[in-house]
Amino acid sequence: MSAATAGRSGPGARTGRKARAAPGERAGPETRIAPGGQADPKAEAGPRGRAASKGRVLVARTDNAGDVLLAGPAVRAVAASAAHVTFLAGPHGRAAAGLLPGVDEVAEWRTPWIDPAAPAVTPGHARALLDLVAAARPDEALILTSFHQSALPLALLLRLAGVARIAAISQDFPGALLDVRVRVDEERDVPEAERMLAVAEAAGFALPPGDDGALAVRRPLPAVAHLTGPPGYVVVHPGASVPARTWPAERHRDAVAELAGDGHRVVVTGTAAERDLTAYVAGRDGLDLGGRSTFAGLAAVLDGAAALVSGNTGPAHLAAAVGTPVVSLFSPVVPAGRWAPYRVPCVVLGDQHAPCRATRARVCPVPGHPCLASVGPEEVVKAVRELIA
Repeated sequence: MSAATAGRSGPGARTGRKARAAPGERAGPETRIAPGGQADPKAEAGPRGRAASKGRVLVARTDNAGDVLLAGPAVRAVAASAAHVTFLAGPHGRAAAGLLPGVDEVAEWRTPWIDPAAPAVTPGHARALLDLVAAARPDEALILTSFHQSALPLALLLRLAGVARIAAISQDFPGALLDVRVRVDEERDVPEAERMLAVAEAAGFALPPGDDGALAVRRPLPAVAHLTGPPGYVVVHPGASVPARTWPAERHRDAVAELAGDGHRVVVTGTAAERDLTAYVAGRDGLDLGGRSTFAGLAAVLDGAAALVSGNTGPAHLAAAVGTPVVSLFSPVVPAGRWAPYRVPCVVLGDQHAPCRATRARVCPVPGHPCLASVGPEEVVKAVRELIA
């Protein structure tokens, strides 16, 4: 739990303290941590460390769809007082960015220091970003990152593009790259949505009255009843972009059969590239929708579901954004405290103390994938029963 957001998640926040510069650093533009654990923009230093005004704002989160969805509360806080919001996303998060309430336009750029298929760092690739930013004409920017990512490379490029005010979390000394620097205790696991909202609050943006800070998507969503039948089914999503976060396919198939045997209609979802997987998992007992919907269509499918069974991947956060309970088959390669489905009923399955814990591994480093392979289909059925009882 970070000091910047501890007030949202539980006791133990350090309050009323300003993060100190490391030896040799000048104080620079920072933000004080106010009582209750929320960032206090009035305590910001620096010539551009003022509360946000109505203007054009760029919000950047350049990794995957789930990460972008978790940025939703921060985006809505910005949109509540900004004249225009541009969301800078990577290719894996662009569709999710288009679903966020408050986003006026989406710009796409593949980030060399974040994207797993990192493009070469060339003058031409950097120029493409500068041109996107020039077209968006932001007065200020929020760079939203996870604990293992740095905001500073993007801050440098945004400075070169002429952005006058930039806010981000940075443990490293930012020099002239940031105007609002938020420093947090990275030893504490805080939900990603709250971590990012803290950056918006530090920059002077707040959620509007009546906004509870949960995840959300734009509505109306596409009609999908012709694909799914009436609402009330259970969705099983077997795929994930990171192999270390996947439950074995045969376990998914067995779970589909057992869920059907328990009286549930089961819908199996996946991308076009996952059609072989979804066909196998659906078998004779599930309805295979692999590759048959857009990202917005998947949101609609999940909106009609009684529950989702999924790994720690984008659809779990999409389910949270439409208010659908989740059985989360969660590999502890990243902390569940940060990335479990946010603010919806959820049962987390998987050994959260397995040897792969906190490794951020993309491929399981432990033979046999014990953190998830130890979970049986009957546990999934039991969890679904609990969630929809």
